[in-house]
Amino acid sequence: MTSNRAELARTLRRARGRVRPEDVGLPGGVRRRVEGLRREELAMLAGISVDYVVRLEQGRGPHPSEQVVASLCRALRLETEERDLVFRLAGLEPPRAGLIDLHVRPGVLRLLDRFTDLPTMLLSAKGDVLAWNAASCALHGDWTTLAPERRNHARQAFLPDPSEPARTPAGGPPEERLAARVNVVAGLRSAASRYPADPDLGRLLDDLRAGSAEFRELWDDGVTGVWRHRTKTLDHPVVGPLTLECDTLVVPDVDQTLHVFSAAPGTPAHDALALLLVVGTQQLSGSR
Repeated sequence: MTSNRAELARTLRRARGRVRPEDVGLPGGVRRRVEGLRREELAMLAGISVDYVVRLEQGRGPHPSEQVVASLCRALRLETEERDLVFRLAGLEPPRAGLIDLHVRPGVLRLLDRFTDLPTMLLSAKGDVLAWNAASCALHGDWTTLAPERRNHARQAFLPDPSEPARTPAGGPPEERLAARVNVVAGLRSAASRYPADPDLGRLLDDLRAGSAEFRELWDDGVTGVWRHRTKTLDHPVVGPLTLECDTLVVPDVDQTLHVFSAAPGTPAHDALALLLVVGTQQLSGSR
């Protein structure tokens, strides 16, 4: 398929101008010289360099990969039809049926935005963290500091990278931490049964098998079953251990899930979470 760099550049610039910073959890400010997102902000959200964004918007540079185009479309909150247009302008086939859907509909993002005081993130069928709110960054660590392929639960659980900024580690007794990793493996087994031809899922499973003896053992054990509700403990570096309820809301037509963390009012965890959201979101705003 032939690319159309000039039209791709115009489409990306128009889309960037439509997205307000507050739409994607960034501080708006009052002295902005551009409508919509800055190039630096789009680059951060998409996990690519600012120079790459500049070259794309100027119609030059290398042809973007499927992963880059998908990340840009998510960051720009494009509807499905416009996402497909961007893929074709980049000389790529739009995602086809039978593959894991990594695109996030704007309506789902608006739903996520409503959870202002509850850490919430949206996951793909293979555990990619596709979208999140500021409260999730305050609880888990800033997702924008990770490369897109590293925003994946299985990679974080079984293939840790010491060079990355520290994440909030799982807490609780050893059996709780093991149960959480077993659930990750069970989710991937379920995804593999539904998407046997998905190449990205295949690469993820190959990487996990090659890099983690624990993953190989759990996979070979044939673990199954995926949680929709669980209690999870996180050892946060600021407020200490937090035991929270995590409820999973399913977006069935795209096989994506919203994971919402909360605590019952009047509990120590509720008070600690409220403090964390104040301190954590202030730190995020100040670092941008």
